[in-house]
Amino acid sequence: MRIILIETSTALCSTAICENGLVIASRRSGEPRSHAAMTAVYVDEMLREAGLTVRDCDAVCLSKGPGSYTGLRVGSSTAKGLCFGAGIPLIAVSTPELLFAQAGEKAGEFDWIVPMIDARRLEVYDAVFSPEGKLARETAPEVITEESFKEFPGRILLIGDGAAKCRPVLGDERFQYMECCPEASSMAALATEAFREKRFEDLAYFEPFYLKEFIATTPKKLL
Repeated sequence: MRIILIETSTALCSTAICENGLVIASRRSGEPRSHAAMTAVYVDEMLREAGLTVRDCDAVCLSKGPGSYTGLRVGSSTAKGLCFGAGIPLIAVSTPELLFAQAGEKAGEFDWIVPMIDARRLEVYDAVFSPEGKLARETAPEVITEESFKEFPGRILLIGDGAAKCRPVLGDERFQYMECCPEASSMAALATEAFREKRFEDLAYFEPFYLKEFIATTPKKLL
């Protein structure tokens, strides 16, 4: 079972290929917002490295958001194109679920795990999980204040690219911060489980989980 993994929901994009749940190739951008230029290139490089073609793979798995509107569009269009061209299914996993998986064994040291995706200013997209991975609060946009997470007693791990900016506001010693972007390679187990359960997306109608509508703005400088 080979699955191409694509993650483009935040500033840094990454890709991987897993075989029977184990990562056999991966790429990660070092430059922010290089999704459009690098995502397809990374997939091609990995396939060549592994001596494979897209048709040798069984599915493509995409981190579906929420997150960057542009990044999610690039990831979705790349994944759909690969699936359509090779006639293989599309899998999509939520980015908060991916970040929870990325916490790994560290999750067991806390009472709650909160994946956080950076939005604007002190706003994040977050969800709350128990250490066992049970969803305790659905993914939603939230402006972080001193009152945030008062209903969740105990030690809390904030993980994601929106975690560190909350430190000056929360301040409480019960919080620990793991600043990171979601990684495609951390998607392997989630993708493998979804494939075995045949949780596939409709290629024609799939849309990333934007959570908020995209609002176009007028540039300050006209060309």
